[in-house]
Amino acid sequence: MAEPGERPQSMREDSFSHIHPALHPSITNVPVTPGIALSGKSSYFQSPPISPSLKRTPQPQSNAEFSVIHSTHDGDATKRLPDSPTHVTHGAKTGAELLRRLSLVDGAGMKQDFIDLNPRAAHPGLQLSGSVISVTFCIPHSVGLRDGADWELGSRRGTSALFDSFSHLSSENSPWNHTLIGWTGEIKPIIGPQNCPDSPIATRDSTVGKAAALWKQVTAPLNRASAPIPFEGATKPHIPSSGDGIRVTKADRQRLEKQLAHDDGGKVVPVWLYDEVEVGNDICLKDQARWRRYAEHELYTLFHYKQHEPTDGRGERKAWADYYRMNQIFADKILEIYKPGDIVWIHDYHLLLLPAVLRQRLPNIYIGFFLHIPFPSSEFLRCLGRRKELLEGVLGSNMIGFQSFSYSRHFSSCCTRVLGFDSSHAGVDAYGAHVAVDVFPIGIDAAAVEEDAFGDVDIVQKMAAIRELYAGKKIIVGRDRLDAVRGVAQKLMAFEMFLERFPEWRDQVVLIQVTSPTSIEEEKEDSDNKIANKISDLVSKINGTYGSLSFSPVQHYPQYLSKNEYLALLRVADVGLITSVRDGMNTTSLEYVVCQKDNHGPLILSEFSGTAGSLSSAIHINPWDLGGVAKAINEALIMAPPAKQIQHEKLYRHVTTNTVQAWSTKYLRRLLINLSSFDQSIATPVLDRPKLLARYRQASKRLFMFDYDGTLTPIVKDPQSAIPSDRVIRTIKTLASDSKNAVWIISGRDQAFLDEWMGHISELGLSAEHGSFIRQPKSEVWENLTEKTDMSWQKHVMEVFQHYTERTQGSFIERKRIALTWHYRRADPEYGAFQARECQKHLENTVAKKWDVEVMTGKANLEVRPTFVNKGEIAKRLVEEYGDKVGEAPEFVYCLGDDFTDEDMFRALRNTSLPQTDVFSVTVGASSKQTLATWHLLEPSDVIASIALLNGAADAECFSPVSAVEGKNLEASKL
Repeated sequence: MAEPGERPQSMREDSFSHIHPALHPSITNVPVTPGIALSGKSSYFQSPPISPSLKRTPQPQSNAEFSVIHSTHDGDATKRLPDSPTHVTHGAKTGAELLRRLSLVDGAGMKQDFIDLNPRAAHPGLQLSGSVISVTFCIPHSVGLRDGADWELGSRRGTSALFDSFSHLSSENSPWNHTLIGWTGEIKPIIGPQNCPDSPIATRDSTVGKAAALWKQVTAPLNRASAPIPFEGATKPHIPSSGDGIRVTKADRQRLEKQLAHDDGGKVVPVWLYDEVEVGNDICLKDQARWRRYAEHELYTLFHYKQHEPTDGRGERKAWADYYRMNQIFADKILEIYKPGDIVWIHDYHLLLLPAVLRQRLPNIYIGFFLHIPFPSSEFLRCLGRRKELLEGVLGSNMIGFQSFSYSRHFSSCCTRVLGFDSSHAGVDAYGAHVAVDVFPIGIDAAAVEEDAFGDVDIVQKMAAIRELYAGKKIIVGRDRLDAVRGVAQKLMAFEMFLERFPEWRDQVVLIQVTSPTSIEEEKEDSDNKIANKISDLVSKINGTYGSLSFSPVQHYPQYLSKNEYLALLRVADVGLITSVRDGMNTTSLEYVVCQKDNHGPLILSEFSGTAGSLSSAIHINPWDLGGVAKAINEALIMAPPAKQIQHEKLYRHVTTNTVQAWSTKYLRRLLINLSSFDQSIATPVLDRPKLLARYRQASKRLFMFDYDGTLTPIVKDPQSAIPSDRVIRTIKTLASDSKNAVWIISGRDQAFLDEWMGHISELGLSAEHGSFIRQPKSEVWENLTEKTDMSWQKHVMEVFQHYTERTQGSFIERKRIALTWHYRRADPEYGAFQARECQKHLENTVAKKWDVEVMTGKANLEVRPTFVNKGEIAKRLVEEYGDKVGEAPEFVYCLGDDFTDEDMFRALRNTSLPQTDVFSVTVGASSKQTLATWHLLEPSDVIASIALLNGAADAECFSPVSAVEGKNLEASKL
């Protein structure tokens, strides 16, 4: 095993009284999912050796995507192939060209040594450290705290494929040193043996005692409470209460960190999420589920095309503040162990803000992001109040991966429609750099599943018992979580229609539906058990209509099964039925294919499942078309054996080739290629608001410099219509009223305009015409800095501008005291831009060669001004007025602008002796331009929001940064 490099270590109460008894942990806490170990063994483990006598699909090498040969032979000719991925993509100018080249060159055509032995050899320019830091919301263990003893680690259910990928990256088959970072999850106190009342055993029909007893024999539950129970059960087991919270001492935390650092499946670093730190560095954990509330209540539902009823928004603001702060805490933990050259791979929707937070702190960090759930269309995403922040957050990545092409297309479209960024199928141009977007359908550890399914005699015995129980009947198997998006209700209604339309199958087919409890916070809050009750009603209706005293066509088991039970069901099934109405990745479909190696049972798969695009040979259905699903069930049951075999061979080949190991390798390989192909160092991260606020509070001498058009107010077609809103004026006035602040507006506007709209704020300094005139605070006198300048050039420029104005409908000339500006905002955009280029060439070849002037291109305008007049000179002058001695210079500088003329200010600030940690230069706008600014904001409203944050405004959007700075959720006290 490749050991991770040595790195320094750092650092709900669930109330079950309101949930349905069938969903109580005493019923459901039985590990089942393939890839998740049984009790007493880590879920984060290596697959055991394969028995030579067991027929196995060859396990793909860990570097299958990197596995290469030096040359190919075609007759007597030997063709030289690329030495490395970098050579393949050398010279690619766009993301689309990069993808085209990669599709034409097989990964098996490059030298094996480059990546199989050391990925750094294939990409020397990246200076990789050889380490991968995987970041996921929760670690692969459920965690229990027992006073004065080692922590009790169990297996965390769900996302088994993801956990298997972590195990692979930590194995000796991987060229990487791997560390996993994740939240501990809700820590549960362990007081001692829990005496839970026995749960009743399920008996659906009083006359089918033999069948119930046989099924009980088949399942052999791991404990009595794991047996199936009816949804109407009313017994509520005793649950110990932890009072005011769970207290975790520093020694407790260190003990868990030590246990996880030496985990059998690789190094795991826990993230501690808490609010209160008590005396002695003890922490108190209260309402631990709060950290997942925004992600699972707001994001998960909307990403699955569900919307909530409108509320007053207070609960959402509180949840957002926790979400925001949680991502900040994750970033802190990552930076504790990060070293240059590490690759940070972030997973899923709980951590959408994390890429941007890391980019703000380390601009050159290598970041990959993968979303394991669907991504919605822009029509749905725009219903989300925090849409901009979430998109900005994930765009801090170098590459973003999705399960299917439709999800990646939706993401790119949202970046264009919501943020205004240019995008294509290959990626998004954001903040001066290219963010690659690609599709990587995840797989499963097919070899481990196959070994588990075919290597245990106990499974064969369970299969025989199931066949005896349902002798002479076809078995349809479904296994889903109790989520609305899993389509269990649609499945049952379609099965009812199947029995209605195809009466010949009555008493000849049984649907075994296993429904495990949900892990999503949103679904847990279904206090009325609407989903569970609906499913129970449907089961009762079908069995009452089409069942008999001796047989029920639907066998519903609302519980976790053991792994052997589950695999036996998949092997004995005649049809697999998955009717998800929306999901990202459905591993049951993949596990079913592996388990059907001998039986070749058809797979019916929802077209809305994330795996539908990969499993093209399955029978695809629309779960909302109940008649279509009923027809598909009949077709699957009557399918001829040769057709079954052909269909299954294609599915089996895909599943056993595209494993989770190959997925991990392919993702990292593509990430490295994108990092080598595009210069990511020029990216400008989104403004780090917590950092801005923290530095502002620490400083006593603060200097603010704002552009006007496009910064404080939006760009409009008529420049005279760009008047400041009441909020802008109030925000600027509040900022300038602080005696510690020196606030200046440095604009290309003339004196009259600035006097009219900003002159009444006496504490405000003004600079007009790009620095040609200045008006000091608390003064009404304008100082002309260019009164001795030869202005004879204006006559010649006016003639040229008049020439192009007559020929460009909608254009006009703006005459200022010092500069002349030709606007074409009202003209046809394409023709106006063409005329502007021609006019610029004309001026540069005539006027600019005779006089000391420069031709500046702005947003839909051309401006001619003296070369010595620019905003940079004003910025330099304002800084120098403070003095350059120790203690005289400004301790905080906030400078914002949106166009080319503002780059002079950013350049001047870079050339000062001020510590760059005290200077916040920010470019404004959705353009993907390269800039000298160190930060980026999207639009003027973001500028005003950032100023309001510094003013201490109580706006909802200010709570998250303030909570991050002060280390507590300020919104929580209001609820």
